Amino acid sequence: MTERGQRMLKRTVRRSRQLSAESIAKDLQTLCGLHITTTTVCTELHGMGFHGRAAASKPYITKCNGKRRMQWCKARHHWTLVQWRRVLWSDQSRFSVW
Repeated sequence: MTERGQRMLKRTVRRSRQLSAESIAKDLQTLCGLHITTTTVCTELHGMGFHGRAAASKPYITKCNGKRRMQWCKARHHWTLVQWRRVLWSDQSRFSVW
């Protein structure tokens, strides 16, 4: 793929990131006259640092859980820095107790 084609590909992807590789290939063929396959589009995009990823779905916080969180926070709003340093934040690191 030429430098000009790479620039046009990058510009197309930055304009709308929801496009599929197939539709990008069709756009480049109609707009620029480039004959490019979807495999080439994917390869070039990976080389440019673009990767297709879907966001992980996470459960919503329920009203009950939200109340518990608020109670937990209010019970500890007066804690000192020394007390906070003793808390083990399990979501930030993996560990094994035994």
